[in-house]
Amino acid sequence: MSTTRFAPSPTGRLHVGNIRTALHNWMLAQKTNGEFILRIDDTDAARSKEEYVDAIQADLGWLGIDWDREERQSQRLARYEAAFAALRDAGRIYPAYETAQELELKRKVLLGRGLPPIYDRAALNLTDEQRAAKEAEGVEPHWRFKLDHSEAIEWEDGVRGKVKFDPAQLSDPVIRRADGSWLYMLPSTVDDVDMGVTQVLRGEDHVSNTAVQIQMFTAMEAAVPAFAHEALLVGKEGKLSKRLGSLGCDAFREKGIEPEAVIALLCRLGTSLPVEPIADRSALLDTFDLSTFGRAPAKFDDAELERVNTAIVHAMEYDAVRDRLPDGMDEAGWYAVRPNVATINEVGEWWRLVTGPIDQPEFSEEDRAYLAQASASLEWGNDPWGTLTSTLKDATGRKGKQLFLPLRQALTGMNHGPDMGELLPLIGEEEARARLSQASAS
Repeated sequence: MSTTRFAPSPTGRLHVGNIRTALHNWMLAQKTNGEFILRIDDTDAARSKEEYVDAIQADLGWLGIDWDREERQSQRLARYEAAFAALRDAGRIYPAYETAQELELKRKVLLGRGLPPIYDRAALNLTDEQRAAKEAEGVEPHWRFKLDHSEAIEWEDGVRGKVKFDPAQLSDPVIRRADGSWLYMLPSTVDDVDMGVTQVLRGEDHVSNTAVQIQMFTAMEAAVPAFAHEALLVGKEGKLSKRLGSLGCDAFREKGIEPEAVIALLCRLGTSLPVEPIADRSALLDTFDLSTFGRAPAKFDDAELERVNTAIVHAMEYDAVRDRLPDGMDEAGWYAVRPNVATINEVGEWWRLVTGPIDQPEFSEEDRAYLAQASASLEWGNDPWGTLTSTLKDATGRKGKQLFLPLRQALTGMNHGPDMGELLPLIGEEEARARLSQASAS
Protein backbone atom coordinates (compact mmCIF):
# COMPACT_ATOMS: atom_id res chain seq x y z
CA MET A 1 0.00 0.00 0.00
CA SER A 2 1.31 3.42 -1.02
CA THR A 3 0.77 6.65 0.86
CA THR A 4 0.98 9.66 -1.43
CA ARG A 5 0.23 13.33 -1.04
CA PHE A 6 -0.71 16.41 -2.99
CA ALA A 7 0.58 19.54 -1.29
CA PRO A 8 -0.70 22.76 -2.89
CA SER A 9 -0.09 26.20 -1.43
CA PRO A 10 -3.39 28.10 -1.05
CA THR A 11 -1.98 31.24 -2.65
CA GLY A 12 -3.94 30.86 -5.88
CA ARG A 13 -6.11 28.53 -7.94
CA LEU A 14 -5.02 25.13 -9.18
CA HIS A 15 -3.70 25.11 -12.74
CA VAL A 16 -3.39 22.27 -15.19
CA GLY A 17 0.10 21.30 -13.99
CA ASN A 18 -1.09 21.08 -10.36
CA ILE A 19 -4.08 19.03 -11.43
CA ARG A 20 -1.88 16.55 -13.28
CA THR A 21 0.33 16.13 -10.19
CA ALA A 22 -2.70 15.63 -7.94
CA LEU A 23 -4.21 13.10 -10.35
CA HIS A 24 -1.06 11.01 -10.68
CA ASN A 25 -0.50 10.88 -6.93
CA TRP A 26 -4.16 9.93 -6.41
CA MET A 27 -3.78 7.16 -8.99
CA LEU A 28 -0.60 5.84 -7.34
CA ALA A 29 -2.53 5.48 -4.09
CA GLN A 30 -5.58 3.97 -5.81
CA LYS A 31 -3.46 1.35 -7.58
CA THR A 32 -2.41 -0.13 -4.23
CA ASN A 33 -5.54 0.60 -2.16
CA GLY A 34 -3.33 3.06 -0.34
CA GLU A 35 -3.89 6.51 1.14
CA PHE A 36 -3.97 9.86 -0.64
CA ILE A 37 -3.37 12.91 1.55
CA LEU A 38 -4.38 16.46 0.71
CA ARG A 39 -1.80 18.59 2.51
CA ILE A 40 -2.39 22.31 2.49
CA ASP A 41 1.03 23.98 2.58
CA ASP A 42 -0.10 27.21 4.21
CA THR A 43 2.98 28.30 6.16
CA ASP A 44 3.04 31.53 4.14
CA ALA A 45 0.44 33.27 6.29
CA ALA A 46 0.61 36.54 4.35
CA ARG A 47 -0.30 34.96 0.99
CA SER A 48 -2.40 31.96 2.02
CA LYS A 49 -6.16 32.50 1.85
CA GLU A 50 -9.05 30.33 2.95
CA GLU A 51 -10.90 31.10 -0.26
CA TYR A 52 -8.12 29.33 -2.17
CA VAL A 53 -8.36 26.32 0.15
CA ASP A 54 -12.08 26.16 -0.64
CA ALA A 55 -11.35 26.49 -4.37
CA ILE A 56 -8.73 23.73 -4.29
CA GLN A 57 -11.15 21.39 -2.52
CA ALA A 58 -13.97 22.29 -4.93
CA ASP A 59 -11.80 21.74 -8.01
CA LEU A 60 -10.56 18.35 -6.79
CA GLY A 61 -14.17 17.42 -5.98
CA TRP A 62 -15.33 18.39 -9.47
CA LEU A 63 -12.59 16.21 -10.94
CA GLY A 64 -13.53 13.29 -8.70
CA ILE A 65 -10.13 13.26 -6.98
CA ASP A 66 -11.04 12.44 -3.40
CA TRP A 67 -8.63 12.44 -0.49
CA ASP A 68 -8.49 10.16 2.53
CA ARG A 69 -7.41 12.86 4.95
CA GLU A 70 -6.46 16.51 5.01
CA GLU A 71 -3.55 18.11 6.81
CA ARG A 72 -2.56 21.73 7.26
CA GLN A 73 0.96 22.91 7.79
CA SER A 74 -0.23 25.95 9.74
CA GLN A 75 -1.39 23.56 12.46
CA ARG A 76 2.00 21.83 12.69
CA LEU A 77 4.34 24.73 13.44
CA ALA A 78 5.36 23.29 16.82
CA ARG A 79 6.48 20.10 15.07
CA TYR A 80 8.70 22.07 12.68
CA GLU A 81 10.22 23.95 15.61
CA ALA A 82 11.09 20.66 17.31
CA ALA A 83 12.68 19.22 14.16
CA PHE A 84 14.58 22.47 13.59
CA ALA A 85 15.95 22.43 17.14
CA ALA A 86 17.04 18.80 16.90
CA LEU A 87 18.85 19.35 13.60
CA ARG A 88 20.46 22.54 14.87
CA ASP A 89 21.69 20.76 17.99
CA ALA A 90 23.08 17.99 15.77
CA GLY A 91 25.08 20.54 13.79
CA ARG A 92 23.02 20.14 10.59
CA ILE A 93 21.53 23.64 10.66
CA TYR A 94 23.52 26.85 10.97
CA PRO A 95 22.83 30.61 10.97
CA ALA A 96 23.93 32.80 8.07
CA TYR A 97 23.96 36.59 8.06
CA GLU A 98 24.45 37.67 4.45
CA THR A 99 21.86 40.05 3.09
CA ALA A 100 20.02 39.31 -0.13
CA GLN A 101 22.17 41.92 -1.87
CA GLU A 102 25.39 40.32 -0.62
CA LEU A 103 24.27 36.88 -1.77
CA GLU A 104 23.34 38.24 -5.20
CA LEU A 105 26.75 39.86 -5.53
CA LYS A 106 28.47 36.56 -4.68
CA ARG A 107 26.31 34.82 -7.24
CA LYS A 108 27.19 37.30 -10.00
CA VAL A 109 30.91 37.06 -9.23
CA LEU A 110 30.85 33.27 -9.51
CA LEU A 111 28.84 33.34 -12.74
CA GLY A 112 31.23 35.94 -14.12
CA ARG A 113 34.08 33.53 -13.51
CA GLY A 114 32.19 30.74 -15.25
CA LEU A 115 31.59 28.91 -11.97
CA PRO A 116 28.32 27.48 -10.62
CA PRO A 117 26.67 29.88 -8.14
CA ILE A 118 27.12 27.67 -5.07
CA TYR A 119 27.01 29.21 -1.60
CA ASP A 120 30.55 29.40 -0.19
CA ARG A 121 29.61 28.51 3.40
CA ALA A 122 31.19 31.70 4.66
CA ALA A 123 28.79 31.70 7.61
CA LEU A 124 30.40 28.53 8.95
CA ASN A 125 33.68 30.40 9.39
CA LEU A 126 32.23 33.08 11.65
CA THR A 127 33.35 33.03 15.27
CA ASP A 128 30.91 33.31 18.15
CA GLU A 129 32.09 36.89 18.63
CA GLN A 130 31.44 37.74 14.98
CA ARG A 131 27.94 36.26 15.18
CA ALA A 132 27.25 38.19 18.35
CA ALA A 133 28.45 41.37 16.70
CA LYS A 134 26.14 40.82 13.72
CA GLU A 135 23.17 40.32 15.99
CA ALA A 136 24.14 43.33 18.09
CA GLU A 137 23.94 45.33 14.87
CA GLY A 138 20.36 44.08 14.47
CA VAL A 139 21.15 41.57 11.73
CA GLU A 140 18.88 38.55 12.18
CA PRO A 141 20.20 35.32 10.65
CA HIS A 142 18.53 33.12 8.13
CA TRP A 143 19.16 29.41 8.57
CA ARG A 144 20.71 26.86 6.22
CA PHE A 145 20.75 23.08 6.23
CA LYS A 146 24.33 21.81 6.13
CA LEU A 147 24.76 19.20 3.42
CA ASP A 148 27.05 16.24 4.07
CA HIS A 149 29.74 16.30 1.37
CA SER A 150 31.23 12.94 2.31
CA GLU A 151 29.32 10.83 -0.21
CA ALA A 152 27.15 11.14 -3.29
CA ILE A 153 23.37 11.39 -3.04
CA GLU A 154 21.75 8.62 -5.09
CA TRP A 155 18.30 7.21 -5.64
CA GLU A 156 16.37 5.12 -8.15
CA ASP A 157 13.84 7.50 -9.62
CA GLY A 158 10.48 6.08 -10.68
CA VAL A 159 10.66 7.97 -13.99
CA ARG A 160 14.28 9.05 -14.53
CA GLY A 161 16.01 5.87 -13.37
CA LYS A 162 19.28 6.15 -11.44
CA VAL A 163 19.94 9.72 -10.27
CA LYS A 164 23.17 10.88 -8.65
CA PHE A 165 24.19 14.24 -7.17
CA ASP A 166 27.49 15.46 -5.79
CA PRO A 167 26.37 17.39 -2.68
CA ALA A 168 29.42 19.65 -2.97
CA GLN A 169 27.85 20.98 -6.17
CA LEU A 170 24.72 22.09 -4.30
CA SER A 171 24.26 25.11 -2.09
CA ASP A 172 23.31 24.51 1.52
CA PRO A 173 19.62 25.40 1.22
CA VAL A 174 18.01 28.17 3.21
CA ILE A 175 15.25 26.51 5.23
CA ARG A 176 14.16 29.43 7.39
CA ARG A 177 14.07 33.15 6.73
CA ALA A 178 15.37 35.83 9.06
CA ASP A 179 11.80 36.67 10.11
CA GLY A 180 11.33 33.09 11.33
CA SER A 181 9.06 31.97 8.46
CA TRP A 182 9.63 28.61 6.83
CA LEU A 183 10.66 27.79 3.31
CA TYR A 184 9.44 24.65 1.58
CA MET A 185 12.21 22.16 2.30
CA LEU A 186 12.14 21.27 6.00
CA PRO A 187 8.37 21.37 6.72
CA SER A 188 7.73 19.20 3.66
CA THR A 189 10.27 16.62 4.80
CA VAL A 190 8.97 16.59 8.38
CA ASP A 191 5.42 16.12 7.07
CA ASP A 192 6.42 13.24 4.82
CA VAL A 193 8.05 11.53 7.81
CA ASP A 194 5.18 12.11 10.23
CA MET A 195 2.44 11.25 7.73
CA GLY A 196 4.08 8.06 6.55
CA VAL A 197 4.40 9.14 2.92
CA THR A 198 5.95 6.28 0.95
CA GLN A 199 5.88 7.72 -2.59
CA VAL A 200 6.50 11.25 -3.80
CA LEU A 201 5.65 12.00 -7.43
CA ARG A 202 6.29 15.56 -8.56
CA GLY A 203 7.69 17.65 -11.40
CA GLU A 204 11.25 17.32 -12.63
CA ASP A 205 11.94 20.88 -11.44
CA HIS A 206 12.14 19.35 -7.93
CA VAL A 207 14.98 16.92 -8.69
CA SER A 208 17.65 18.96 -6.89
CA ASN A 209 15.23 19.54 -3.99
CA THR A 210 14.91 15.78 -3.68
CA ALA A 211 18.68 15.42 -3.37
CA VAL A 212 18.65 17.86 -0.47
CA GLN A 213 15.61 16.34 1.19
CA ILE A 214 17.09 12.83 1.04
CA GLN A 215 19.85 14.11 3.31
CA MET A 216 17.19 15.65 5.58
CA PHE A 217 15.42 12.29 5.87
CA THR A 218 18.74 10.67 6.71
CA ALA A 219 19.59 13.37 9.27
CA MET A 220 16.24 12.71 10.98
CA GLU A 221 16.93 8.95 10.86
CA ALA A 222 13.75 8.43 8.85
CA ALA A 223 12.88 6.17 5.94
CA VAL A 224 13.28 7.83 2.54
CA PRO A 225 10.18 7.67 0.31
CA ALA A 226 10.35 6.43 -3.26
CA PHE A 227 10.75 9.48 -5.50
CA ALA A 228 9.65 10.00 -9.09
CA HIS A 229 9.91 13.16 -11.18
CA GLU A 230 7.71 13.56 -14.22
CA ALA A 231 8.35 15.84 -17.18
CA LEU A 232 6.76 19.26 -17.02
CA LEU A 233 3.86 20.37 -19.18
CA VAL A 234 4.54 22.62 -22.15
CA GLY A 235 2.27 24.23 -24.71
CA LYS A 236 1.65 22.76 -28.14
CA GLU A 237 4.46 24.92 -29.57
CA GLY A 238 6.87 23.04 -27.34
CA LYS A 239 7.63 25.98 -25.07
CA LEU A 240 6.77 26.58 -21.43
CA SER A 241 3.61 28.64 -21.44
CA LYS A 242 2.48 31.21 -18.90
CA ARG A 243 -1.02 30.34 -20.01
CA LEU A 244 -0.66 26.83 -18.59
CA GLY A 245 0.01 28.46 -15.23
CA SER A 246 -3.47 29.98 -15.22
CA LEU A 247 -5.47 27.33 -17.06
CA GLY A 248 -7.59 25.56 -14.47
CA CYS A 249 -10.97 24.06 -13.68
CA ASP A 250 -12.83 27.35 -14.07
CA ALA A 251 -11.57 27.64 -17.64
CA PHE A 252 -12.49 24.01 -18.34
CA ARG A 253 -15.98 24.42 -16.94
CA GLU A 254 -16.53 27.64 -18.86
CA LYS A 255 -15.71 25.85 -22.11
CA GLY A 256 -18.00 22.94 -21.22
CA ILE A 257 -15.18 20.44 -20.76
CA GLU A 258 -16.21 17.36 -18.80
CA PRO A 259 -14.05 16.35 -15.81
CA GLU A 260 -13.74 12.88 -17.36
CA ALA A 261 -12.06 14.45 -20.40
CA VAL A 262 -9.54 16.31 -18.23
CA ILE A 263 -8.75 13.09 -16.36
CA ALA A 264 -8.46 11.00 -19.54
CA LEU A 265 -6.02 13.48 -21.08
CA LEU A 266 -3.85 14.26 -18.06
CA CYS A 267 -3.67 10.62 -16.98
CA ARG A 268 -1.70 9.68 -20.09
CA LEU A 269 -0.13 12.96 -21.14
CA GLY A 270 3.61 12.43 -21.16
CA THR A 271 3.39 8.63 -21.21
CA SER A 272 3.91 6.09 -23.99
CA LEU A 273 0.20 5.20 -23.85
CA PRO A 274 -2.22 6.80 -26.32
CA VAL A 275 -4.58 9.50 -25.09
CA GLU A 276 -8.04 8.02 -25.50
CA PRO A 277 -11.56 9.17 -24.54
CA ILE A 278 -11.84 6.76 -21.61
CA ALA A 279 -14.37 7.88 -19.00
CA ASP A 280 -14.01 4.74 -16.89
CA ARG A 281 -11.50 5.49 -14.12
CA SER A 282 -10.90 1.81 -13.43
CA ALA A 283 -9.77 1.30 -17.03
CA LEU A 284 -7.34 4.19 -16.72
CA LEU A 285 -6.06 2.85 -13.41
CA ASP A 286 -5.46 -0.59 -14.90
CA THR A 287 -2.95 0.86 -17.36
CA PHE A 288 -1.41 3.54 -15.11
CA ASP A 289 2.27 2.72 -14.58
CA LEU A 290 5.29 4.93 -13.96
CA SER A 291 7.28 2.77 -16.38
CA THR A 292 5.25 4.31 -19.23
CA PHE A 293 6.25 7.87 -18.29
CA GLY A 294 8.69 9.54 -20.67
CA ARG A 295 11.30 12.21 -20.02
CA ALA A 296 10.38 14.43 -22.95
CA PRO A 297 8.23 17.48 -22.10
CA ALA A 298 4.53 16.63 -22.05
CA LYS A 299 2.64 18.75 -24.58
CA PHE A 300 -0.77 20.07 -23.54
CA ASP A 301 -2.96 20.91 -26.51
CA ASP A 302 -6.46 22.43 -26.22
CA ALA A 303 -7.49 20.77 -29.46
CA GLU A 304 -6.62 17.35 -28.07
CA LEU A 305 -8.62 18.03 -24.91
CA GLU A 306 -11.59 19.14 -27.00
CA ARG A 307 -11.33 16.02 -29.17
CA VAL A 308 -11.34 13.80 -26.09
CA ASN A 309 -14.21 15.76 -24.59
CA THR A 310 -16.35 15.47 -27.72
CA ALA A 311 -15.84 11.71 -27.87
CA ILE A 312 -16.74 11.34 -24.19
CA VAL A 313 -19.89 13.46 -24.62
CA HIS A 314 -20.92 11.34 -27.61
CA ALA A 315 -20.74 8.25 -25.41
CA MET A 316 -22.64 9.69 -22.43
CA GLU A 317 -25.89 7.98 -21.54
CA TYR A 318 -29.08 9.90 -20.81
CA ASP A 319 -29.05 9.14 -17.09
CA ALA A 320 -25.62 10.75 -16.79
CA VAL A 321 -26.79 14.06 -18.25
CA ARG A 322 -30.54 14.26 -17.60
CA ASP A 323 -30.17 16.83 -14.80
CA ARG A 324 -28.13 19.11 -17.09
CA LEU A 325 -30.50 19.11 -20.08
CA PRO A 326 -33.01 21.82 -21.04
CA ASP A 327 -36.49 21.62 -19.56
CA GLY A 328 -38.68 19.19 -21.45
CA MET A 329 -35.82 17.36 -23.15
CA ASP A 330 -36.33 13.64 -22.77
CA GLU A 331 -34.21 10.58 -23.55
CA ALA A 332 -35.15 10.58 -27.21
CA GLY A 333 -34.20 14.24 -27.47
CA TRP A 334 -30.78 13.63 -25.95
CA TYR A 335 -29.95 10.76 -28.27
CA ALA A 336 -31.16 12.79 -31.27
CA VAL A 337 -28.88 15.77 -30.64
CA ARG A 338 -25.97 13.98 -28.94
CA PRO A 339 -23.99 13.28 -32.17
CA ASN A 340 -24.04 16.99 -33.01
CA VAL A 341 -22.72 18.49 -29.78
CA ALA A 342 -19.14 18.85 -28.59
CA THR A 343 -20.20 19.95 -25.09
CA ILE A 344 -23.34 19.76 -22.98
CA ASN A 345 -23.44 23.57 -23.19
CA GLU A 346 -24.42 23.27 -26.85
CA VAL A 347 -27.47 21.08 -26.25
CA GLY A 348 -29.87 24.01 -25.73
CA GLU A 349 -29.18 25.42 -29.19
CA TRP A 350 -29.97 22.14 -30.87
CA TRP A 351 -33.03 21.53 -28.68
CA ARG A 352 -34.38 24.87 -29.88
CA LEU A 353 -34.90 23.17 -33.25
CA VAL A 354 -37.61 21.15 -31.51
CA THR A 355 -39.14 23.78 -29.24
CA GLY A 356 -38.79 26.71 -31.63
CA PRO A 357 -38.98 29.36 -32.71
CA ILE A 358 -36.83 28.81 -35.77
CA ASP A 359 -35.71 31.20 -38.50
CA GLN A 360 -36.52 29.84 -41.93
CA PRO A 361 -34.60 30.98 -45.00
CA GLU A 362 -36.26 32.42 -48.08
CA PHE A 363 -37.26 29.71 -50.52
CA SER A 364 -37.54 29.79 -54.29
CA GLU A 365 -40.97 29.58 -55.88
CA GLU A 366 -40.21 26.01 -56.95
CA ASP A 367 -39.20 25.00 -53.41
CA ARG A 368 -42.30 26.68 -51.92
CA ALA A 369 -44.47 24.56 -54.14
CA TYR A 370 -42.47 21.50 -53.11
CA LEU A 371 -42.92 22.32 -49.41
CA ALA A 372 -46.66 22.84 -49.88
CA GLN A 373 -46.77 19.37 -51.38
CA ALA A 374 -44.74 18.09 -48.40
CA SER A 375 -47.25 19.60 -45.96
CA ALA A 376 -50.12 17.91 -47.78
CA SER A 377 -48.23 14.60 -47.99
CA LEU A 378 -47.18 14.43 -44.33
CA GLU A 379 -48.44 11.27 -42.69
CA TRP A 380 -47.72 10.43 -39.05
CA GLY A 381 -46.66 6.93 -38.14
CA ASN A 382 -43.70 5.00 -36.85
CA ASP A 383 -41.34 6.68 -39.33
CA PRO A 384 -42.84 9.99 -40.52
CA TRP A 385 -39.56 11.23 -42.03
CA GLY A 386 -38.94 8.06 -44.02
CA THR A 387 -42.53 7.96 -45.21
CA LEU A 388 -42.54 11.64 -46.21
CA THR A 389 -39.27 11.56 -48.16
CA SER A 390 -40.21 8.31 -49.89
CA THR A 391 -43.59 9.74 -50.95
CA LEU A 392 -42.02 13.00 -52.18
CA LYS A 393 -39.29 11.18 -54.08
CA ASP A 394 -41.87 9.11 -55.98
CA ALA A 395 -44.14 12.11 -56.58
CA THR A 396 -41.56 14.69 -57.62
CA GLY A 397 -38.56 12.74 -58.86
CA ARG A 398 -36.33 14.73 -56.52
CA LYS A 399 -33.42 13.00 -54.84
CA GLY A 400 -30.38 13.75 -52.75
CA LYS A 401 -29.90 17.36 -51.69
CA GLN A 402 -32.88 18.60 -53.71
CA LEU A 403 -35.11 16.18 -51.86
CA PHE A 404 -33.82 16.59 -48.30
CA LEU A 405 -32.38 20.10 -47.89
CA PRO A 406 -35.56 22.21 -48.37
CA LEU A 407 -37.35 19.95 -45.90
CA ARG A 408 -34.59 20.29 -43.29
CA GLN A 409 -34.47 24.07 -43.80
CA ALA A 410 -38.23 24.39 -43.44
CA LEU A 411 -38.43 22.15 -40.37
CA THR A 412 -35.32 23.35 -38.51
CA GLY A 413 -34.03 26.52 -40.19
CA MET A 414 -30.65 24.77 -40.58
CA ASN A 415 -28.67 23.28 -43.46
CA HIS A 416 -27.36 20.50 -41.26
CA GLY A 417 -27.95 18.99 -37.85
CA PRO A 418 -29.38 15.97 -36.07
CA ASP A 419 -30.79 13.04 -37.98
CA MET A 420 -34.20 14.13 -39.21
CA GLY A 421 -35.57 10.65 -38.67
CA GLU A 422 -35.01 11.16 -34.96
CA LEU A 423 -35.80 14.88 -34.88
CA LEU A 424 -39.13 14.96 -36.73
CA PRO A 425 -41.04 12.83 -34.15
CA LEU A 426 -39.78 15.20 -31.45
CA ILE A 427 -41.04 18.25 -33.34
CA GLY A 428 -44.44 16.63 -33.55
CA GLU A 429 -47.05 16.38 -36.33
CA GLU A 430 -48.88 19.63 -35.67
CA GLU A 431 -45.74 21.78 -35.40
CA ALA A 432 -44.10 20.06 -38.38
CA ARG A 433 -47.12 20.69 -40.59
CA ALA A 434 -47.24 24.33 -39.42
CA ARG A 435 -43.55 24.87 -40.27
CA LEU A 436 -43.94 23.32 -43.71
CA SER A 437 -47.03 25.45 -44.40
CA GLN A 438 -45.27 28.59 -43.23
CA ALA A 439 -42.26 27.88 -45.44
CA SER A 440 -44.47 27.26 -48.49
CA ALA A 441 -46.18 30.59 -48.02
CA SER A 442 -43.07 32.70 -47.37
